[in-house]
Amino acid sequence: MSDIDLGQLQEWLGRQERCESVITPQMLEAYRATLAPHLWESEGFAPPGLHWCLAPGPAAARMAELGEDGHPRRGGFLPPILLPRRMWAGGEVETLAPLPVGKPIQRVSTIRDIRFKEGRSGKLCFVSVGHELSCKGVVAIRERQDIVYRGPAVAGAPPGGGAQRAGELEHWIDTPPTLLMRYSALTFNAHRIHYDLPYATQVEGYQGLVVQGPLQASVLFNLAARHAGRVPTRFAYRGLVPLIAGRPFRAAASWVHQGDSLNAWSQDADGNLNMEASATC
Repeated sequence: MSDIDLGQLQEWLGRQERCESVITPQMLEAYRATLAPHLWESEGFAPPGLHWCLAPGPAAARMAELGEDGHPRRGGFLPPILLPRRMWAGGEVETLAPLPVGKPIQRVSTIRDIRFKEGRSGKLCFVSVGHELSCKGVVAIRERQDIVYRGPAVAGAPPGGGAQRAGELEHWIDTPPTLLMRYSALTFNAHRIHYDLPYATQVEGYQGLVVQGPLQASVLFNLAARHAGRVPTRFAYRGLVPLIAGRPFRAAASWVHQGDSLNAWSQDADGNLNMEASATC
């Protein structure tokens, strides 16, 4: 990246986006229908991870405003990163109060940081976005979301796999294309790696359709809540290896210190560790 590019991108720091949405009974039922029986619920409030299904912004991007990958073209709220491939890298969710169903929820999003680094596969750019969700002036969730931008796909061997890590609570979860379609519809996510197999394999270089990062994070967030018997006050997660759809993956959780903190992770059928998370309860 040139100094000019870096200077231009710094103009996006502090940029904000505000929107309002409602967790409707229909949205809650659709979330349940997609991820049941892997949810932790408290009557009248949203289960963990449902906030990722709220409105994508003040106005959803029109078809003409989408880029080749299915995302809105860069240069609006998110900076115009030149690297072509984009994915969630991870983040952290702080839960201060439950999100109610059926009441207006305000979200303020802010560009917090833009960083470039060199990875094994080339240049990477990380954009950190802060989100604050509130209802009637009461902040319910503060979140940091990390987005990674990568260079063009480079041909290479698939990950080598590994041993399955045993957890105190665990599930095997199927990943048919219908699961990916439903979750993309819930989150209004048109990224083609989740439903367009030729694009995912031939353009972005994956071994198949890619299971959404927030879908995995939602499963792990709920698993942590079920294991603890309450929603964690802090839930941090990090993507490691893309999870390819078509075979079951394993979601597991174990205590680190009884009653205090726990670890959770997802692994594919070959034993590759796809996402790891930590939670404070």
